[in-house]
Amino acid sequence: MLLKSTFRIGLLLAITAFSLRAQTATKQSPPLLTAASPETAGFNPERLNRLDGLIQSYIDKGAFPGVGAIVVRNGKIVYYKAFGKADLETNKPLARDAIYRIASMTKAITSLAVMMLHEEGKVMLDDPISKYIPEFAKPVVLDKFNEKDSTYTTVPAKREISIRHLLSHMSGINYNVIASDPKMRAIYTKAGILDAFTTDDIKIGDVVKKLGKLPLNHQPGEKWTYGLSIDVLGYLVEVISGMPLDQFFQTRIFEPLGMKDTYFYLPDSKKDRLVPLYTENKAENKLAKLAVNRGLAANPDYPITGAKAYFSGGGGLSSTAYDYAVFLQMLLNNGVYNGKRLLSRKGVELFTNSNQTGTLFPDAGNYFSLGFSVINQAGHAKDLSSVGTFAWGGAFSTHYFADPQEKICVVLMKQMWGTSFGGELDKKFDVLVYQALDD
Repeated sequence: MLLKSTFRIGLLLAITAFSLRAQTATKQSPPLLTAASPETAGFNPERLNRLDGLIQSYIDKGAFPGVGAIVVRNGKIVYYKAFGKADLETNKPLARDAIYRIASMTKAITSLAVMMLHEEGKVMLDDPISKYIPEFAKPVVLDKFNEKDSTYTTVPAKREISIRHLLSHMSGINYNVIASDPKMRAIYTKAGILDAFTTDDIKIGDVVKKLGKLPLNHQPGEKWTYGLSIDVLGYLVEVISGMPLDQFFQTRIFEPLGMKDTYFYLPDSKKDRLVPLYTENKAENKLAKLAVNRGLAANPDYPITGAKAYFSGGGGLSSTAYDYAVFLQMLLNNGVYNGKRLLSRKGVELFTNSNQTGTLFPDAGNYFSLGFSVINQAGHAKDLSSVGTFAWGGAFSTHYFADPQEKICVVLMKQMWGTSFGGELDKKFDVLVYQALDD
């Protein structure tokens, strides 16, 4: 018994040591984020300052308490500002280094972790997920559903769910609270499936294992469905690496990149920088702090309270505009930042720009890669974004894009659960960034 325990401890230490050594140095020296004048990065400062008026107009009409933004080109920070208030009740100004719940912006970081393990030979993209998480063996697809009692029948899936299916949201796995299909919402609720976070003492593996035994919304690979696929991958990272997901992120991604303000759960020394979460009170035509469980499945203060045990790879991180810009800059640098290579140039190309969904992505102007919505030619024809620009956002009204052609990355931060103006401001902001180019 002692021999077995000693072997397991030795194996875990060996896995951890290998993981740390797997972080490779590089002779490449691409840009690090540094403050610079707009002119040095090819922007017209007068036109770039139009962003000020745009953001302020939304604050003035009460759409958001505050907005933070950063614009980077070729590693040069040409715009880094915060507007409005972090807290309307205390009149606390929003600081540039404010920390936000980034929700689904977590997904790209978890997907990067999977791509890193892929390049280490630990996992292949077309491996069935059941190879690593047996609960997903012999998947079934929902057939008939009884609305009276949430019972259902199923048919066998035509194929196993692959890691590629999960990365591209082609697995057939749904969300619960924000599910697109009410039938799946009922099934997931009955089974106790969480969407992204909880203050209870629950582990991500417990939820993922339950999820593996539930029916899929559709046949794997035959439709794009936004859901808990990346949470499954977060647990996969834990299984393969032998490390909790927060520890993997910290040692393999955040520390090498110098992302000092990105966490699943904030340390006490930084919790005062967390921006309160607001929602629209339409009855009184004003903004109000989000109360516990109002439209959410958990306490909105999860990053600073509770058991701090649930590491949602699909939506659990909190971060700053600056930290996330560092992450995006690493991808624009073809996988390199701060003297460290996290992913190969070919890996970044596959991760950010490969079309994994064909014509099945809901927006005809985009397709989905292994981690992002990507602008195609039809999308480029609609507005100023370049072909190949990859982007996503979060449920609490956060937004980003990275443009490999123009070497631009943008992060726009707000903290709203339900807003009439989030997507509208995001689109206008992107246009005003491009119109400011002067080269």
